[in-house]
Amino acid sequence: MRRYVAAIDQGTTSSRCIVFDRRGHVVGVAQREHEQIFPRPGWVEHDPESIWRNTESVLGEVLERAGVRADEIAAVGVTNQRETTVVWDRKSGKPIHNAIVWQDTRTDRLAIELGGEYGPNRYQERTGLPLSTYFAGPKLRWILDHVDGAKERAEAGELCFGTMDSWVLWNLTGQHITDVTNASRTMLMNLRTLQWDSELCAEFGVPSSILPQIRSSSEVYAEINSGPLAGIPVAGILGDQQAATFGQACLTPGEAKNTYGTGNFMLLNTGTTPVPSNHGLLTTVCYRLGQEPAVYALEGSIAVTGSLVQWFRDNLGIIGSADEIEPLASSVADNGGAYIVPAFSGLFAPRWRPDARGVIAGLTRFVNKAHLARAVLESTAFQTREVVDAMRADAESQHLGLELTTLKVDGGMVGNELLMQFQSDILDVPVVRPVVNETTALGAAYAAGLAVGYWSGTDDIRANWTADKTWEPTMSEADRYNYLVAWNKAVERTYNWVD
Repeated sequence: MRRYVAAIDQGTTSSRCIVFDRRGHVVGVAQREHEQIFPRPGWVEHDPESIWRNTESVLGEVLERAGVRADEIAAVGVTNQRETTVVWDRKSGKPIHNAIVWQDTRTDRLAIELGGEYGPNRYQERTGLPLSTYFAGPKLRWILDHVDGAKERAEAGELCFGTMDSWVLWNLTGQHITDVTNASRTMLMNLRTLQWDSELCAEFGVPSSILPQIRSSSEVYAEINSGPLAGIPVAGILGDQQAATFGQACLTPGEAKNTYGTGNFMLLNTGTTPVPSNHGLLTTVCYRLGQEPAVYALEGSIAVTGSLVQWFRDNLGIIGSADEIEPLASSVADNGGAYIVPAFSGLFAPRWRPDARGVIAGLTRFVNKAHLARAVLESTAFQTREVVDAMRADAESQHLGLELTTLKVDGGMVGNELLMQFQSDILDVPVVRPVVNETTALGAAYAAGLAVGYWSGTDDIRANWTADKTWEPTMSEADRYNYLVAWNKAVERTYNWVD
């Protein structure tokens, strides 16, 4: 009997496999971290072969840990760090370069060059995205330009490009596939046709033969051809933030979630019509189930949130583990006037300032490490407030009738009670954490399970979602205003640091 669904979650810092039951509860987890490679300032890479070895390992480990047999798995879903770009040889399967990670900024000059006289919004109407180092298309172009012979080999059809979902799928099944959510993060897919745009590919210098086939987010793609899950169908693919949105049951226009991970990513379901943003947000595909119309979202992407805690721990050595930051921050009543703006890779949504770099502002002799710990956490909440303000402005200017009344949250930082309360305070709306916090993997599991009939429809997903804890705002309007004024001052100090 097929009792479970498995999800592969190939993330920025680790690869995991999680097994879920019909209620969406976790039955077993296996996880392996991979190395973060920093060849130069602003450059971030991963070893794709190491990631695949880790992925292959966790497939067997999760069955053993959960006490589950392979023949009890109905389907496998895949979710992945988006925009991270890998190119490999079609015959040997060997990467021709390390994967270039979504945080990497080496394509800053290329993005300006591609914009030309039109600027960063040159392709936004077709792709929903501003020209930025963030997206996969410029990263692919960089690899073709800088790896010896890559451009010629690509034009000869010898190479494959993919975001990490395609790399995992290739190794699992031998198929060169992506889904609409990941394709929508490349700057090469037309947001309305949901196909590769030949004009965009030509202007980016990308031959179409290198691109994977675009499929829906929920259908049977192929069976796994070897290993502990051989013969099990892979039936769902969603980029990680779209997967979390799906796992949070944000299935109705106006519902939003915020994931607190390496960075923060807020998605607002806008229904079956793509909504252009005039306030610094991305228009992206949220999901597409089989042959049903695609559902779109407005997204606010923040580069550095959880990774700021990691920096506080590893680079400054002020805490020994991430868990230590909350009690340290709680030992003081406020931030002491200190603000940390973590523009390590520039600023993402809604400001899009690649010239920005991080600052610590408002320092006095009064400020100690506890105040800085609090400023680290508060920066995540402030950046989220900026995204919410942009979403409200887009909704109002386009008469969408969408108003955020509650924020569903997930990810590694939502166990931090101090942060969640401050987030509710600075947004002035309730913040709700679900019982099952593994919403990214759960979303991929749902997509795969729906495709094979393990779940009968999206009503099952809604029925599975239950709240664990809700934080209500308690901050006065005056305090909120003063915090936001000071935060904006700090952010403006980051501008024009890089020429």
